[in-house]
Amino acid sequence: MNLKFLVTLLVAAALAACSSTPLETPPVSDAPVIPVAPSAPTAPAPVVPPPPQSIVKSVILHPLDDPSSALAKRSVFFEYDSYEIAPAGRALIEEHAKYLNGHASASVRLEGNADERGGREYNLALGQKRADAVRQAMKLLGVTERQMESVSFGKEKPVAIGHDEESWARNRRVDVNYQTR
Repeated sequence: MNLKFLVTLLVAAALAACSSTPLETPPVSDAPVIPVAPSAPTAPAPVVPPPPQSIVKSVILHPLDDPSSALAKRSVFFEYDSYEIAPAGRALIEEHAKYLNGHASASVRLEGNADERGGREYNLALGQKRADAVRQAMKLLGVTERQMESVSFGKEKPVAIGHDEESWARNRRVDVNYQTR
């Protein structure tokens, strides 16, 4: 029985030691609260990181690769059975001649083509006359001979396979094919 009494006494002593005294509460006043300006910041202002940089980089295309460049067009078109350069073709030749004049190491192969009408030999000769006409026009605009080569494919490299005027018109051309830039 002594043990029960002793445990009860210890628990009562522990509870008595944990009791707290009531805290004094400050008197409440009806006076208005006046804000006081801080004298000096105690902590430095947070550092705001700069806005993130875009991960998309702008790409500068080479003039020969830029689809919006005049140099993106590479074919000079001709009328049926003709090797006379049309005004639209002259403008295109001038743009390529400007580029070649500004880039002495650049060179082109001028590839003459014809539509499917006519014999093989005739179309090879017509394609060569067309390529030579473009070559001569570029030469007159200052392009050096070493920058140009003219060849004919005749009717062997059509870009349009149809058997109508639209297809034939697309095949009567000289392609300006850059060998070096």
